[in-house]
Amino acid sequence: MSVSRTSLLAIVGALALAGCGNRAELKLAPDQRTPPIPYGREVQPGADDLLKPPAQAAPARNVEPRRRSQDREDDPFDLPPEN
Repeated sequence: MSVSRTSLLAIVGALALAGCGNRAELKLAPDQRTPPIPYGREVQPGADDLLKPPAQAAPARNVEPRRRSQDREDDPFDLPPEN
């Protein structure tokens, strides 16, 4: 059975992409130190704590979506484009 060059490249590419999804615990390189403790904290945050976005980066939605068609209020800033 002969495998064409294109098929072989596709298989190798798929195997390379499959390895990208590997998850492991984050560790420091041997020559790295942990960042300094943030001001106001008593303990050093771990890697998972540092990767969580703050509440301001992903705010909770507090606006209730419209449940049925409603006319929009007049918007004074909705102007037609200038030519």
